[in-house]
Amino acid sequence: MFLLAAAVAPYVGTRLLADTEPPVRHVPVGRNMQATYSLAAGIDGEVFPALANYASFQRADDRDFGTFTLTISNYNDSPLNARISVQVPGWSDSELQNVSIGSGEVRRLLFAPVFWPRLYTNHEIAAATTVVKVTNSANQPLYNGTVPVRLRSVDDMYWGPDFRFSSFIASWVTPHDPQVEAVLAKAKEFMPGRRLPGYEDWKSPAEQASSTREQARAVYRALHETGVSYVKSSLTFGRNTSVSERVRLPGESLQRLSANCIDGVVMYASLFENLGMDPEVVLVPGHAYVGVRESEDSDSYIYIETAITGRASFDAAVKAATKGLAKVPQKDVIPISIPDARSAGIYPMPLPGQDFRHFPVSDAGTETAGR
Repeated sequence: MFLLAAAVAPYVGTRLLADTEPPVRHVPVGRNMQATYSLAAGIDGEVFPALANYASFQRADDRDFGTFTLTISNYNDSPLNARISVQVPGWSDSELQNVSIGSGEVRRLLFAPVFWPRLYTNHEIAAATTVVKVTNSANQPLYNGTVPVRLRSVDDMYWGPDFRFSSFIASWVTPHDPQVEAVLAKAKEFMPGRRLPGYEDWKSPAEQASSTREQARAVYRALHETGVSYVKSSLTFGRNTSVSERVRLPGESLQRLSANCIDGVVMYASLFENLGMDPEVVLVPGHAYVGVRESEDSDSYIYIETAITGRASFDAAVKAATKGLAKVPQKDVIPISIPDARSAGIYPMPLPGQDFRHFPVSDAGTETAGR
């Protein structure tokens, strides 16, 4: 796994992509002067699927960042009423926004068109073109432009400087993947009564902690018998490779029976989340562990060293994680609660074969066109 030293806690908020300017500024105006348009794409011209997926779930008026940022400077002495579309042909829907920009205003608009399943099955960096079209209220063209964009692999995780965007690792936690379900079907055979009940509110904290440990043991054994083992694979291409890396989705790891430490962590987290448990991804310099909350109201977690799955016992994996975490200064540990990430709107990456559809949102002044 490729990780730099952790420095700050992760967060979801502004200044994530190409959005460092205030939403509205002002410029001098003049008679017969025209508006100007400038489009910025992703991070240094690159779109990371996990970030684009997060942004597409947000209504335009509620976004704190966008996949694309269009800056319009209205130098005219009259307001500009426009209908704007942004699309990556062959890859995304067209997002439409109706805007009114006052004389002398500079407005920053955030676009996050819904990408088609093609993006989430793409495992290599790809070149594409973003198309921007602006028309007036009479549907007359005001501006047509294009900007090149590079679409990163679905496997590419952008950690950002100081791991600022590490919360987005929750996108790789995919509890409903059929291959995750298949592992749980195997794991239940190692439990008393052939049950994997998750948390049960009628149990005492001590009873639930014991049950959680046995369920984690069953999951570990199922993965052990499936044949998953450690294979390093973090190489990726594009810009900012010092703060990004390849992370396999759980379905890929289970299909290939290969996982490095962060691959294994999101795989285990997917299994625990499927059971309604609270998983935690823990980043430390150069490594990662997975944790599962012992019971719903507990502050205690069982931590697992996933990199030794397939070649050591469950107890050895727990001991290795506990020992490893004890050696790391607290300031260098980044815990990422998957339930907290879900509350922040970071949902699982769309799975291959999913057919998801978005519908117009007319009351917000935005629409998403169909394929």
